[in-house]
Amino acid sequence: MSRLQVVSGKGGTGKTTVAAALALALATEGKRTLLVEVEGRQGIAQLFETEALPYEERKIAVAPGGGEVFALAIDAERALLDYLQMFYKLGGAGRALKKLGAIDFATTIAPGVRDVLLTGKACEAVRRREKHGGYTYDHVVMDAPPTGRITRFLNVNDEVAGLARIGPIHNQAQAVMRVLKSPETAVHLVTLLEEMPVQETADGIAELRAAELPVGGVIVNMVRPHVLDEAAVRAASGDHRDAVARTLAAAGVRGGTKLVEPLLEQAAEHAQRVELEREQRAVLMELDVPAYELPFLGDGADIAGLYRLAKELRKQGVGV
Repeated sequence: MSRLQVVSGKGGTGKTTVAAALALALATEGKRTLLVEVEGRQGIAQLFETEALPYEERKIAVAPGGGEVFALAIDAERALLDYLQMFYKLGGAGRALKKLGAIDFATTIAPGVRDVLLTGKACEAVRRREKHGGYTYDHVVMDAPPTGRITRFLNVNDEVAGLARIGPIHNQAQAVMRVLKSPETAVHLVTLLEEMPVQETADGIAELRAAELPVGGVIVNMVRPHVLDEAAVRAASGDHRDAVARTLAAAGVRGGTKLVEPLLEQAAEHAQRVELEREQRAVLMELDVPAYELPFLGDGADIAGLYRLAKELRKQGVGV
């Protein structure tokens, strides 16, 4: 069972919503889950309808069965100050460096430093134990950068480890990579049943595998129900147009004759979408990774919607 669940996906696929729902699903039945945000967008706070997350772990939800979901918005500057204090005992000096702008420089200009700090903080939460010896969190879920940047984001520690061959930085990078490349970690990619997101998902999986990072599954989000198939459209077209008009009239629909063409056009569009989705599902099947599906939420991803998605994820066994 993977204890660090990384969630990525092309922009617009709902990866933050899926990450939040996954955290709820994993916290079911008394478990404790930490939901980590690394992009500074405060998307988690918006989903759970709470105030902006500080740089501290805060309980934001209770899962079915009494489990708890905590959340943390990782700030690269604060993480660097923590790092300086932990390894170099430079708490006060670190704050002085921040005033001089050195911290901002290190987290925005220095290659890879920001990503090392962000992933390192998440991995620390995975490894952390309580006084009794048990893990502080049963699972850590990371709402990670989009698919196009996920491999570099997770693999940057490897590059830093190659540059710093001794000392605390080397040891930190090695410890982080041991977590990220182990069975403790699973990287899930969120997609839609559309050509561009599916292609980006396929490319992302190939990159993750090339970097020897553990691929979890593909989560297909916002799946709409199939109301009509091609056979139904054909049955409603051609010689059956008059029958459709008579059926509308019998149902008490006024001006039914004028509605026949618009209804048939919508049916044809639906059938075309069904066919396109069928083609994209076939592409996903060729990736040889577990695939899961979440329904489209007509009312949006509010709190009730998150719990509904969490139930679906739990039912399908995502991350469990």
